[in-house]
Amino acid sequence: MKHTYAVIMAGGSGTRLWPVSRKKHPKHLLPLLGERTLFQNTIERVCGLTSPGRILVVTTGEQADELRAQAPQIPPENFLIEPQPRGTASVIGLAAAVLERRDPEAVMMIFPSDHYIRNRDVFQLIMRAALQVARQDYLVTLGITPTFPATGYGYIQRGEPLPGKFEYPVYRVRRFKEKPDEDLARELLTSGDHSWNSGIFIWKAARILAEFRRQMPALFAALERIGCAWGTPQQEAVLQAEWSNLESKTIDYGVMEHAENVAVLPASGLEWSDVGMWDSLFDVLLPDKNGNVVVNSDHLLLDTHKSLIYTTEKKLIVTIGVDNLMIVDAGDALLVCHRDQAQRVRQVIEGLKNSQREEYL
Repeated sequence: MKHTYAVIMAGGSGTRLWPVSRKKHPKHLLPLLGERTLFQNTIERVCGLTSPGRILVVTTGEQADELRAQAPQIPPENFLIEPQPRGTASVIGLAAAVLERRDPEAVMMIFPSDHYIRNRDVFQLIMRAALQVARQDYLVTLGITPTFPATGYGYIQRGEPLPGKFEYPVYRVRRFKEKPDEDLARELLTSGDHSWNSGIFIWKAARILAEFRRQMPALFAALERIGCAWGTPQQEAVLQAEWSNLESKTIDYGVMEHAENVAVLPASGLEWSDVGMWDSLFDVLLPDKNGNVVVNSDHLLLDTHKSLIYTTEKKLIVTIGVDNLMIVDAGDALLVCHRDQAQRVRQVIEGLKNSQREEYL
């Protein structure tokens, strides 16, 4: 496993978990589900696959110090700072360029920093199988077996099984699909040959760079110049100059939708969540007998069912005669909404931006 590396993407803001998740303290830096942060839990999962010295973290300057403090076992030089957000294609490209310069045989596993996976043993089994496939020059993605017609995820349609002997079922990718509407999501769920796009990828650094060269030549040229300057006195100046001209694009749209030799491992049994909205906490935290999830609060719930009570500082919260309600108290801001309105938190963010109330973002 000496050529195996993990890349953790940790530059997002997690705005759908407002008011707890903010620009300066986004969700992956917070202990949302226990004593450890989502970022720390991600590191713990991948340490069973590679060593801390082979974990790279791509983040922003404003988050780097806190991330380093939370993960002192990762060498400081393994924190790669993107000057401005330019999408996941650039994030992954930067990590690939640095890794290829460090180790031309590098195989990289790419993980979001803010996912929750309960079943670590199954996760590591699937990832070892994915590494086996990636070493055969495939671009590999981890699909999540869908459990409901989700409209917030992209989908991956699998084709025929990949030839060869692998530790886990592997299929060719037939196509990637954008986030569907509800009717299409139901069709994809019932078809039985679609997975949710987890955003977890596995491939050789050289292989993804070749795909950038074919599909995103401007990005590839910039990455070549950055890679040549990496580790030299010109590193920061070249990175700043090249980054400012990059087009913002995701790896899905920029590469994966038209890539060659793409494989998917449809994962079930992981108990996976991207912890994307407050409502997702009902999937990862144990509710009480009335279906309520209570975090950090001293509470008195009278005739209350299927509700979330979440506070950042312990305080008494009393609810009477409510169902399917979410109460999130962040000290300087309080969110109260019905569970089926959780996706509208992004409208709150836009409203705060439009009214120039930056102190709450």
